[in-house]
Amino acid sequence: MTITKTEEEVDLMKLSNRLVTDTLAELAKLIQPGVTTEYLDRIAEQFIRDNNGIPGFLGYSGYPKTLCTSVNSQVVHGIPSNTALQDGDIVSVDCGVILNGLYGDCAYTFEVGQVDEQIRKLLIVTKECLFKGGEKAITGNRIGDIGYAVQFHAEENGFSVVREMVGHGIGRRLHENLKCRITVKRDQV
Repeated sequence: MTITKTEEEVDLMKLSNRLVTDTLAELAKLIQPGVTTEYLDRIAEQFIRDNNGIPGFLGYSGYPKTLCTSVNSQVVHGIPSNTALQDGDIVSVDCGVILNGLYGDCAYTFEVGQVDEQIRKLLIVTKECLFKGGEKAITGNRIGDIGYAVQFHAEENGFSVVREMVGHGIGRRLHENLKCRITVKRDQV
């Protein structure tokens, strides 16, 4: 199956993802010891709505919050709570929005205060994996080409990937098929 996006859809998805990025940037200003993920969730929802977006996760398959917040060893999809973040924690904040009928979705892992050097190494290698995968996200490549680049770099540095949680497609739906080729269709004038 090939999922094709028009140039206009790609441009609109960039706007959706820009709102996600801007939301994460707002949250970055607030993340510190003593802050709760519930508080971050409320701020994110208000920011998204103030910028004409709709929280993409809120209500999705019954999910009760705007963000997914995963603290320390929790892999993904943690539900925001009133437990305060502690110095040395890491918190992954996953945010999704709907803008112009298209989804934007991104997660970023933040350091809370001073983290251990091994955790810092994990975060650095993870970011490198993102860029290695991005280099393979080109027209004609398969999703497996991206995954291979990510997994190879992670394992080369003594880490691994969680195979059950390796990502999803995005567009008019939050979770689109990943078993496809990457194709962008240019609009015909």
